[in-house]
Amino acid sequence: MLFATLGSPAAAGPVAARIFSLQCWAGLVLGLALLLLLRRWRSEGASVSPEALTTMGFVLFAMLLALMQEFAVAQNIVTARATGGNLRLWHGVGTGMVLGQWLCAGAVLWRLSSARSVQG
Repeated sequence: MLFATLGSPAAAGPVAARIFSLQCWAGLVLGLALLLLLRRWRSEGASVSPEALTTMGFVLFAMLLALMQEFAVAQNIVTARATGGNLRLWHGVGTGMVLGQWLCAGAVLWRLSSARSVQG
Protein backbone atom coordinates (compact mmCIF):
# COMPACT_ATOMS: atom_id res chain seq x y z
CA MET A 1 0.00 0.00 0.00
CA LEU A 2 2.84 2.35 0.87
CA PHE A 3 4.59 1.77 -2.47
CA ALA A 4 1.32 2.25 -4.37
CA THR A 5 0.51 5.46 -2.51
CA LEU A 6 3.92 7.11 -2.80
CA GLY A 7 4.39 6.00 -6.38
CA SER A 8 8.07 5.17 -6.51
CA PRO A 9 10.31 2.74 -4.66
CA ALA A 10 12.81 5.56 -4.09
CA ALA A 11 10.20 7.48 -2.08
CA ALA A 12 8.50 4.53 -0.38
CA GLY A 13 11.64 2.58 0.58
CA PRO A 14 12.90 4.96 3.28
CA VAL A 15 9.38 5.33 4.72
CA ALA A 16 8.99 1.54 4.86
CA ALA A 17 12.40 1.22 6.50
CA ARG A 18 11.37 3.75 9.15
CA ILE A 19 8.11 1.89 9.82
CA PHE A 20 9.99 -1.40 10.26
CA SER A 21 12.47 0.32 12.58
CA LEU A 22 9.65 1.73 14.71
CA GLN A 23 8.03 -1.72 14.80
CA CYS A 24 11.33 -3.17 16.01
CA TRP A 25 11.66 -0.69 18.86
CA ALA A 26 8.01 -1.08 19.87
CA GLY A 27 8.48 -4.84 20.03
CA LEU A 28 11.61 -4.47 22.13
CA VAL A 29 9.87 -2.13 24.58
CA LEU A 30 6.85 -4.44 24.91
CA GLY A 31 9.08 -7.50 25.30
CA LEU A 32 11.09 -5.75 27.99
CA ALA A 33 7.86 -4.81 29.78
CA LEU A 34 6.80 -8.49 29.79
CA LEU A 35 10.19 -9.57 31.11
CA LEU A 36 10.06 -6.96 33.87
CA LEU A 37 6.58 -8.12 34.80
CA LEU A 38 7.86 -11.70 35.17
CA ARG A 39 10.74 -10.44 37.29
CA ARG A 40 8.31 -8.56 39.53
CA TRP A 41 6.19 -11.66 40.02
CA ARG A 42 9.26 -13.68 40.95
CA SER A 43 10.46 -11.03 43.42
CA GLU A 44 7.05 -11.20 45.13
CA GLY A 45 7.62 -14.89 45.74
CA ALA A 46 5.41 -16.27 42.99
CA SER A 47 6.64 -19.46 41.45
CA VAL A 48 7.06 -19.38 37.73
CA SER A 49 5.76 -22.39 35.87
CA PRO A 50 7.62 -24.05 33.00
CA GLU A 51 4.81 -22.86 30.71
CA ALA A 52 5.50 -19.25 31.72
CA LEU A 53 9.20 -19.72 31.06
CA THR A 54 8.43 -21.15 27.61
CA THR A 55 6.26 -18.12 26.90
CA MET A 56 9.10 -15.84 27.98
CA GLY A 57 11.37 -17.82 25.64
CA PHE A 58 9.09 -16.81 22.76
CA VAL A 59 9.34 -13.18 23.93
CA LEU A 60 13.14 -13.35 24.08
CA PHE A 61 13.38 -15.01 20.67
CA ALA A 62 11.15 -12.33 19.11
CA MET A 63 13.31 -9.64 20.71
CA LEU A 64 16.45 -11.29 19.35
CA LEU A 65 14.93 -11.39 15.85
CA ALA A 66 14.02 -7.71 16.13
CA LEU A 67 17.55 -6.76 17.17
CA MET A 68 19.09 -8.81 14.37
CA GLN A 69 16.70 -7.27 11.87
CA GLU A 70 17.41 -3.73 13.03
CA PHE A 71 21.19 -3.94 13.34
CA ALA A 72 22.21 -6.58 10.80
CA VAL A 73 19.63 -7.15 8.11
CA ALA A 74 18.51 -3.54 7.69
CA GLN A 75 22.12 -2.46 7.25
CA ASN A 76 22.71 -5.20 4.68
CA ILE A 77 19.63 -4.03 2.75
CA VAL A 78 21.00 -0.48 2.65
CA THR A 79 24.43 -1.75 1.59
CA ALA A 80 22.98 -4.06 -1.07
CA ARG A 81 20.91 -1.22 -2.50
CA ALA A 82 23.92 1.08 -2.67
CA THR A 83 26.39 -1.44 -4.06
CA GLY A 84 24.14 -3.56 -6.26
CA GLY A 85 24.40 -6.51 -3.86
CA ASN A 86 21.83 -9.23 -3.33
CA LEU A 87 18.90 -7.06 -2.31
CA ARG A 88 16.40 -9.85 -2.90
CA LEU A 89 18.21 -12.12 -0.42
CA TRP A 90 18.29 -9.52 2.34
CA HIS A 91 14.66 -8.55 1.82
CA GLY A 92 13.80 -12.25 2.10
CA VAL A 93 15.81 -12.62 5.31
CA GLY A 94 14.16 -9.50 6.75
CA THR A 95 10.71 -10.76 5.78
CA GLY A 96 11.47 -14.09 7.46
CA MET A 97 12.51 -12.30 10.64
CA VAL A 98 9.35 -10.20 10.70
CA LEU A 99 7.30 -13.36 10.14
CA GLY A 100 9.19 -15.03 13.00
CA GLN A 101 8.41 -12.08 15.28
CA TRP A 102 4.72 -12.26 14.39
CA LEU A 103 4.65 -16.01 14.99
CA CYS A 104 6.28 -15.53 18.39
CA ALA A 105 3.81 -12.77 19.25
CA GLY A 106 0.93 -15.02 18.20
CA ALA A 107 2.29 -17.87 20.32
CA VAL A 108 2.63 -15.57 23.33
CA LEU A 109 -0.92 -14.24 22.92
CA TRP A 110 -2.30 -17.74 22.44
CA ARG A 111 -0.46 -19.06 25.50
CA LEU A 112 -1.53 -16.10 27.63
CA SER A 113 -5.15 -16.36 26.56
CA SER A 114 -5.26 -20.13 27.18
CA ALA A 115 -3.63 -19.65 30.61
CA ARG A 116 -6.23 -16.98 31.37
CA SER A 117 -9.14 -19.26 30.40
CA VAL A 118 -7.78 -22.04 32.65
CA GLN A 119 -7.59 -19.64 35.61
CA GLY A 120 -11.06 -18.13 35.03
